[in-house]
Amino acid sequence: MVGAGTVLTPEDVDLVAKAGGSLIVSPNMDEQVIRRTKVLGLVSFPGVATPTEAFAALRHGADGLKAFPGEQIPPNIIKAWRAVLPADTCLMPVGGVSTDNMEDYWSSGASGFGVGTSLFKPGDGAREARAKAAAFVAALRRLSGPGGPRVAKRARTCQ
Repeated sequence: MVGAGTVLTPEDVDLVAKAGGSLIVSPNMDEQVIRRTKVLGLVSFPGVATPTEAFAALRHGADGLKAFPGEQIPPNIIKAWRAVLPADTCLMPVGGVSTDNMEDYWSSGASGFGVGTSLFKPGDGAREARAKAAAFVAALRRLSGPGGPRVAKRARTCQ
């Protein structure tokens, strides 16, 4: 799936759709952006920082939730959200996720993870980016256990 992040306006959604993108990720919960995304048949992942925003995003049609910024939404908060959000909600912390804290987020009920600067920073060479990516893949495999059923089962909530 290809899309865009930091989508802030309905016009931005139109530009992503015109370019062939199907995933709309935002740093905030904007009803108009979510509604436009759904009208165009795209996948909506707005950023939410509180349960109030999370419920509003779901009410407006969001397909999943970007818990953002992850640095301000630690695993114990994800666990608290899981207690009140619908069980099938796709909830992904983004920002501050690293190979060191993935297991904590996973154990707290995260459906997956969004990574950016912990995977690639301007100035990183291909070798460094490849090594970081390999570390994330290894960390995800450790979470999944033999054959990967835990990750596959939870990830289905995000499809």
